[in-house]
Amino acid sequence: MIDLAILVVTVHAAWLFLVIFGALWTRGRSGWSVVHVLALVWGIVVEVGPWPCPLTVAEYNLVAKAGLTAYHASSLLHFINNIVYPDLPGWIVASAGVAVCSVNLGVYGWRFWLWRSRHRATR
Repeated sequence: MIDLAILVVTVHAAWLFLVIFGALWTRGRSGWSVVHVLALVWGIVVEVGPWPCPLTVAEYNLVAKAGLTAYHASSLLHFINNIVYPDLPGWIVASAGVAVCSVNLGVYGWRFWLWRSRHRATR
């Protein structure tokens, strides 16, 4: 079970990496841009809504089934957990998450505005 928990936390960390840095990677990749925008919207909904992240719920359940607490499991799980769940007040993490998602959405808005401006200029 602990191996599955490590896998889930690793996937969670990769998801957060995509959310934070996706706008840099998706330029010129319209399919991935759609995935990233959906991930950003999901990130904002999870941060401001009452619903927990399914990856967090899955991790906690796997750790509990293994009979361990998250910080006494393995050093890898502890290390990745510190990245995914920083030791900060919840409102700071939520505010930072919403801010990161909003900045990324702003990048997409700016790209759309540039694309639209170029498109109008060629008419």
